Amino acid sequence: MDDLNPLRQTWLDRIAGAADPAQIEEVRLAALGKKGEISLKMRELGKMTPEERQTTGRALNELRDEIDAALRARKLALEDAALDARLKDEWLDVTLPGRPRRQGTIHPISQVTEEITAIFADMGFAVAEGPQVESDWYNFDALNIAPEHPARQEHDTFFMHREPGDDRPPHVLRTHTSPVQIRAMKEQGAPIRVIAPGRVYRMDMDQTHTPMFHQIEGLAIGRDISMAQLKWTLEEFCRAFFEVDEVELRFRASHFPFTEPSAEVDIRCSWEGGQLKIGQGNSWLEILGSGMVHPNVLRAAGIDSDQWQGFAFGVGIDRIAMLKYGIPDLRAFFESDLRWLRHYGFAAGDMPSIAGGLSK
Repeated sequence: MDDLNPLRQTWLDRIAGAADPAQIEEVRLAALGKKGEISLKMRELGKMTPEERQTTGRALNELRDEIDAALRARKLALEDAALDARLKDEWLDVTLPGRPRRQGTIHPISQVTEEITAIFADMGFAVAEGPQVESDWYNFDALNIAPEHPARQEHDTFFMHREPGDDRPPHVLRTHTSPVQIRAMKEQGAPIRVIAPGRVYRMDMDQTHTPMFHQIEGLAIGRDISMAQLKWTLEEFCRAFFEVDEVELRFRASHFPFTEPSAEVDIRCSWEGGQLKIGQGNSWLEILGSGMVHPNVLRAAGIDSDQWQGFAFGVGIDRIAMLKYGIPDLRAFFESDLRWLRHYGFAAGDMPSIAGGLSK
């Protein structure tokens, strides 16, 4: 309608003259708000005849849409202008260093396992692996463990469930990584020199025991291998692992079904100021078990015990990790977070490699 042209022009001029978003909002409310001029004219349609209402209503709707579109366009233009002004006034120094990202960390058990593996690799030991669910024969019988041995009872070992009528041989969650030695000897024969790291399972839970923990077994079979070579191997390992020049080990007679003779191994240490120091002092600390491989074990693995002999040893990875890094509670390994790991000095980049040796 011609009589709406002046009104249209008035509001288009006001919109064009708005200098910022706040003024745009003022114009919108004055024109299209509940009490805005165009809204009030829309309310007058009820007083008109049907013919006038049809003509005037269409014109007012078109005017409202036009004003609304002009408001949106002006607001967008002002935002673009403000952005252009910011880009001219602000600048980005691309030579600045990037924001630092938090580094991950290797778990202590993984790190210590790699450290031990690297040390024994330097002495010519290969890594052997085996299943964590083992047959009763590999876990016990082949290792000369008698049927009445306590480890074969359900209060010590996790036995796999069998349905009634299932007559398959018993299977267990392996209680040590010693079965890997049997598998390695059966597959490779003699001579052989291997270590067998991995998870093991026993029904135990306290400050120094968990139902699942980690061991590393060592095995060396040859024609003239002796306890003296076992002692040298363990001394060299302790020097490298605990990073000390002087190591004194004490071998105490013990009994393991799979070795004869058998020995518990202690290391000289001190507890000055509540801190463990390896290689000095007047105290002794048990760290592992060892011995000469029992002839029955060799025969079970298909090796002639009249021609071959060797030594074996077993180390608890979790425990020597606690000793080296001063960790008081074994359960902390499984209930920890990155703050705990950093507290004990485990940071990204401390990962040793077999190829490059230990990197600290």
